[in-house]
Amino acid sequence: MNSLDWEVLTRAAEWLRHGHRAHLFTVVQTWGSAPRLPGAVLAVREDGHLVGSVSGGCIEDDLADKARAQALPQAPALMEYGVSRDDAQRYGIPCGGRLQIFVEPLHDATQLTPVIHSIEQRKPLKRSVRLGTGEIRLGEALPGSTPMLDGDWFHNYFGPEWRLLIIGANQLGAVLANMAQTLDFDVLVCDPRADIRAEWRIEGVTWTEGMPDDAVIAMRPDPHTAIVAVTHDPKLDDMALLEALKCDAFYVGALGSRKNQENRRERMRMFDLNETEIARLRGPVGLPIGSRTPAEIAVAILAEIIQVRTQQRLAAAQSAASHRAENLAGRACAA
Repeated sequence: MNSLDWEVLTRAAEWLRHGHRAHLFTVVQTWGSAPRLPGAVLAVREDGHLVGSVSGGCIEDDLADKARAQALPQAPALMEYGVSRDDAQRYGIPCGGRLQIFVEPLHDATQLTPVIHSIEQRKPLKRSVRLGTGEIRLGEALPGSTPMLDGDWFHNYFGPEWRLLIIGANQLGAVLANMAQTLDFDVLVCDPRADIRAEWRIEGVTWTEGMPDDAVIAMRPDPHTAIVAVTHDPKLDDMALLEALKCDAFYVGALGSRKNQENRRERMRMFDLNETEIARLRGPVGLPIGSRTPAEIAVAILAEIIQVRTQQRLAAAQSAASHRAENLAGRACAA
């Protein structure tokens, strides 16, 4: 559920529009130390060109060879790698890892268009494909949904890419923006100070106009959004935080010492924020790794963002699994 999916799908759609044939591969399940998570996607053209990854190793090479030899399934099917120790060594799967892959032949760009549009519009989507027939059904993706097989249907989930709004275009903001882009975040920056903005040299980010609080409201933060304030100027940071702590962003953090954070929380209590909202603030921002330089602080911030994202994703997945188990138990009792 990130922009890597968008890159794979748009490239595959481009191939199809130019008359090529292709296959889409999705990791369904992994066992042991398989290198990619369920949901990772790879597209392979009939001549072996590929984009994306399901293993980061020799499996991609094997699939490309199969594509060139026209040896890939012509209907949706399942493939497994790493079942034996010899296979694991051959395909570079560490520590006895094993993965199951869903393979879907692609014939027309319209097979992928709804998913591409849902990612661009930041709308979660459930895409189900039937084994053997290739029938496609689209539906709503619920929080915590993970790729799964259900009888002869494979359900996969796509959603908006992860965003990071940085309040402050200082040196730390620049390093943070640069690093976040390598982690596949869509980075937005807001800083109303003209002299600071004039010296900005990091490419690939989106500048958000206006004051920080207006920038937060305008971007409509959702559960795929992180917001970090790093100006060290309470007049700017606090304006953004007052709005950020009331929104759906999964992470809200601010630069500053423990004493400064205590003072900030006291200031927050003077406005229309309750204790639950104030408690969402991550500050001092970042994991406590002894960071001092802008680059080290940026690493600490991004590490904490990834940690929080992973924790919330696991919690949502566990909740969804419990809900499914309760539904199955209820149906069993009813029968």
